[in-house]
Amino acid sequence: MPSRDQSASARPARNQSGSDQSGRDQNVGEIGVLLVNLGTPDAATAPAVRRYLAEFLSDPRVVEIPAIAWKPILYGIILRTRPAKSAHAYAQVWTPQGSPLAAITRAQAARLQERLGGRARVDWAMRYGNPSLPSQLRAMKDAGCERILVAPLYPQYCGATTASVMDKLGEALGAMRAQPAIRTLPPYFDDPAYIDALEADLLRQIEALDFVPEVLLLSFHGMPQRTADLGDPYYRHCLETSRLLSARLALRRPDLRIETSFQSRFGRAKWLEPSTEDVLAAEAKAGTRRLAVAAPGFSADCVETLEELAIRGREVFEEAGGQRIAVLACLNDGEAGMEMLEALVQRELSGW
Repeated sequence: MPSRDQSASARPARNQSGSDQSGRDQNVGEIGVLLVNLGTPDAATAPAVRRYLAEFLSDPRVVEIPAIAWKPILYGIILRTRPAKSAHAYAQVWTPQGSPLAAITRAQAARLQERLGGRARVDWAMRYGNPSLPSQLRAMKDAGCERILVAPLYPQYCGATTASVMDKLGEALGAMRAQPAIRTLPPYFDDPAYIDALEADLLRQIEALDFVPEVLLLSFHGMPQRTADLGDPYYRHCLETSRLLSARLALRRPDLRIETSFQSRFGRAKWLEPSTEDVLAAEAKAGTRRLAVAAPGFSADCVETLEELAIRGREVFEEAGGQRIAVLACLNDGEAGMEMLEALVQRELSGW
């Protein structure tokens, strides 16, 4: 990704009228775009994972249990046992560039900067871990950004993701004496640009396979059923994404049966169903031999897709009798995904 100095030097020069060559008045200050994703540990080690999980699982948006009851469980049990297991999962997908999620989000920011040129300064942050949202917001303000679009990369709204970013954003702004003007990217679960990108990218990947899948499983991150019952729209958003995408794919691949499931269950509470692991096992036992899995709710590949689906999910399917399984890549920084992201961002920057 270009450094801030490089990005600034690539911006249009000011002309004598006080505007840059894009026609923007220099008095409005720089415009910034801050991409935000969930987060990742700094290393695939138990201590780093413990620090990450301590922050993540201490967020009341993520765990809706009163702190007086939750903290003893978190610090007395979970943070003593889970970090080593999670570190093993991260180690299986760690790259020379570090965490896949961080590397891909960095690449998305770099490619968006190339596409926007001098229109805006682009950077990226994580809700949990590094680089933190507050530090990146301050850095953009210090670099001259007086107007900043904060873009949570969550297609479907959820209190534990989108709302948590908004909470952290408010906290960061509360610590700033001189605040920038802020806009935020709304959920885009049913946006035609998003559905277009998913359709194009998934068809491309499916057609490149060396086998013909009988089933395409759309796996979304799970959520406690109680959260949905209390009014969180996430479940409804996931089903709408699945409906719209299935309708598109049915026109091009009527031979492909499409199912929807939810992964990443945690704890003993009832979560959204059907679970991805249960569906993988049930499909294989029912005679499905060739299957593809996509994770349209994730904007970038991460441990949930690369380890939970591509490694553990494969084991579940094959042990139950399945023969061929392909876990398709997320939109990541590919052409279809970047075209979508540019369109969404340009729309929200309108008038700035």
